Amino acid sequence: MAIVEYPMQTLKGYLPEDTYEKVAHYLHCYKVHLTVTKARKTVLGDYRNSVKGKSHRISVNGNLNKYAFLITLLHELAHLLTYEKFGHRVMAHGKEWQQLYSMLLSAFVAQKIFPPDIEKELLKSMYKPAASSCAEEELTRIIKKYDARITGTFLLEELMEGAFFKTRDGRVFQKGKKLRKRYKCSEVATKNVYLFSAVYEVKKANADLF
Repeated sequence: MAIVEYPMQTLKGYLPEDTYEKVAHYLHCYKVHLTVTKARKTVLGDYRNSVKGKSHRISVNGNLNKYAFLITLLHELAHLLTYEKFGHRVMAHGKEWQQLYSMLLSAFVAQKIFPPDIEKELLKSMYKPAASSCAEEELTRIIKKYDARITGTFLLEELMEGAFFKTRDGRVFQKGKKLRKRYKCSEVATKNVYLFSAVYEVKKANADLF
């Protein structure tokens, strides 16, 4: 995994306007070593507590749009605050973390820095935030509207049932029926069935090739 070190001032380019000072305050106050990584498939951010004289460490994916970057960073900062207060005595995403994450979110939401649709969804999630923003499907869907989406990519829910699509690793699937929140899709090459999030980004594949 490639990790890039950035001067603190560079962080401004990853954040919504008028949020840098508040974010920098937390990073300086708790002596956080922040890194920006390339896109990771399974996580948007990560936190590692201070140990043996090392600083708290937070990493955030650098391909996120500014709102997603800030929300992910606040998610990880809430882990730091939880550790500072409770150590390892509480669950990673238990009520203690939820309360501290909600506190951080509310402070930034109060600044009116988020677009109205994101703000509305964040206000809902503050009551009981999920372990990952990816798990909050409606919030993910709204935040993705602000991505600089690569030409030719679609959210899976935007494709018709029966359509063929290609994933990031080049595998080709056929979209099936929706089962609660996920779509049942079969891989063309193996006929194996997988469940995909409605907001998973894919590319259309040409059905004439199969």
